[in-house]
Amino acid sequence: MNKKTKNNKKLAVVALGGNAILRGDQVGTIEEQEENTSKTIANLLFLIRDGYDLIITHGNGPQVGHLLLKNEAGNQLYNLPPMPLDICVAESQGDIGYMIERMLRNILTKNKLEKDILTIVTQVVVNKNDPALKNPTKRIGQAYPKKIAEKLSREKGWVFKPSPKEKGSYRRVVASPMPIEIFNRESIGKAAKSGAIVIASGGGGIPVYRDGKGMLRPVEAVIDKDFASALLASRLQADELYILTDVPNVFLNFGKPDQKAVEFLNYCDTEKYLKEGQFGEGNMLPKIKAALEFIKMGGSKSVITEATKLEDRSYGTKITLEYED
Repeated sequence: MNKKTKNNKKLAVVALGGNAILRGDQVGTIEEQEENTSKTIANLLFLIRDGYDLIITHGNGPQVGHLLLKNEAGNQLYNLPPMPLDICVAESQGDIGYMIERMLRNILTKNKLEKDILTIVTQVVVNKNDPALKNPTKRIGQAYPKKIAEKLSREKGWVFKPSPKEKGSYRRVVASPMPIEIFNRESIGKAAKSGAIVIASGGGGIPVYRDGKGMLRPVEAVIDKDFASALLASRLQADELYILTDVPNVFLNFGKPDQKAVEFLNYCDTEKYLKEGQFGEGNMLPKIKAALEFIKMGGSKSVITEATKLEDRSYGTKITLEYED
């Protein structure tokens, strides 16, 4: 069981999905992203009012993809040296963290609440021999028609896979190793448990490994933000993990005539459904795996839901070790 903090407050880690910041049908202007971010984090007010200590993580798939495209354009038009993927992940952590922090401060001000908010650029350790580094699966950037995806693949050597949400479209995929450890996690936890809201491990964190001399080296990859969030939550003995996505519930038999939304799942049943192939690789699968990993490591409850439904307890799929009474 998780140890409570001295003031007996609960600690929650909330993972914001990419759609919480940029929708699939939008071009990505800062105005669009700020509006989406503000609407999403307004739903966290009830956790703050209920006295939760709070850590916010976030995705960066669309944004880091756009940064890579800007790299290519700058290199072709102005001969500017392109930055590697780890630098793009770090850049996206900074700009998205700043946006979340500013929007959240404005929401707190409107509601006459006051909190310190800290944004921490976070490095995450991975195994340099992780087999995932040879099998790119993580989708980043925008969706392309098949012909354009094939052209980019020929010209740049990029790997594409079908988009699970935009039929007939393809998105670039990059390697996504599993996170092993998160730097500064103790400081992140102390800050959160002291009452500050902490924004950390953005985009899953900047992937790094230690070489033979113990020096940190970058990895050309991105880390799944749900796995990193589950790791951070379990290491800090958080009570609850919230994974926000674009649907209000997890579905069984998704896309079939007999699809069914589920509100409650226990660990064993969820693992059974996982083995049956109930959850799609490109969307719900990593979320389910992350939720189960958090419960396995001692977490009390994982919740997968749509951001605007967070406060309404009748929505969301709650995963616990055993079914709740």
